[in-house]
Amino acid sequence: MKILIGGGAGYLLTLILLPFFIHLLKETGAVRPNFRQEFIPVGIGLVLVIVYLLAAFLLLQWFSAEAVLIFLLAVLFFALLGLIDDLLGSRDSRGLKGHFGALFQGRLTTGALKALGGGLAALFLSLLLLRSQPWWEILTAAVLIALAANTINLLDLRPGRAIKVFFLWFFVLLAVFRSKMPLVLLSPIAGGLLALIPVDLKAKGMLGDTGSNLMGAALGLACAWTMSFKAQLILVVFLLLLHLLTEKYSLTEIIENNSLLRFLDNLGRAK
Repeated sequence: MKILIGGGAGYLLTLILLPFFIHLLKETGAVRPNFRQEFIPVGIGLVLVIVYLLAAFLLLQWFSAEAVLIFLLAVLFFALLGLIDDLLGSRDSRGLKGHFGALFQGRLTTGALKALGGGLAALFLSLLLLRSQPWWEILTAAVLIALAANTINLLDLRPGRAIKVFFLWFFVLLAVFRSKMPLVLLSPIAGGLLALIPVDLKAKGMLGDTGSNLMGAALGLACAWTMSFKAQLILVVFLLLLHLLTEKYSLTEIIENNSLLRFLDNLGRAK
């Protein structure tokens, strides 16, 4: 029930606030070419930050201030890093290899800043969450949060793709987790994404790194919160392999070459 209430609050708040954010992004010139080279507002995921700030007052009725604060910090940290990349980022360097290659040559890209900042933010969140646990569990949770954030980022190359994967991940956690508390804390974001997905699917606005970063970090934090150490290690290995795959191969091409993945990827998308 709490998940439905939290999700409903996130949905309604996003539905109300989203038109104002789209107008703001257009007015301030925060537009970028999408995969069709159409200029549309970027960073509409920023609305989720305000939605979560408002929803936090509801969550405080159910959970401790510390629990809500940890999730709120994850949303703020990772949205800020994504926003910097959305507004100031260059596409000259791509992938972790490209960004860190530029860094070793003395050039700091927003992608490298996002990766380094995300790693530090993930470590800070893990220390808050697991401060009584051994250092290797804290480090593993930090890697999980950082990789989860970047994984959703990697997927956000076509309208609706990142949100679909978010909900797939969310429902798997819902089915598997005994403790629903992290998912209740995550529910305002899930509800907000239900309101965002029509805009995303119709390519009227891009989540941007702002949205995908905070979505992934929140999912990673929820996993670190309740998964066993062994389960976290398995997930970290899987995400690392996915990152290595995307460094070598195009994820979009892989999806296009698989009929089932292509169908799911195109589902609901404007032609």
